[in-house]
Amino acid sequence: QVQLVESGGGLVQPGGSLRLSCAASGRIFGINAMRWYRQAPGKQRELVAVITSGGITNYAESVKGRFTISRDDAKRTVYLQMNSLKPEDTAMYYCNVLSADNYWGQGTQVTVSS
Repeated sequence: QVQLVESGGGLVQPGGSLRLSCAASGRIFGINAMRWYRQAPGKQRELVAVITSGGITNYAESVKGRFTISRDDAKRTVYLQMNSLKPEDTAMYYCNVLSADNYWGQGTQVTVSS
């Protein structure tokens, strides 16, 4: 059984930083794209960042220049470094891994507030 376990969320003041991690375990092979999504209360889930198996990255306009996605294939882990956080970044963050199937993590809460 494949599991994605996220960590690194929490409460941070505006302007602060957090680093999210998402580690895949179980029988998962041939990981292609790895993505981070977020969903704020009352809003639709939105794509935040994606990294392909070749290391190509893409970001939502709202996080460009502040967030960085990376991956460690040996550890089957994807990261999201979030800097200069704003209150509007407050949301539940989910990782998504595409291989033969599409897998989702359980989410980790990020709250940006003074």
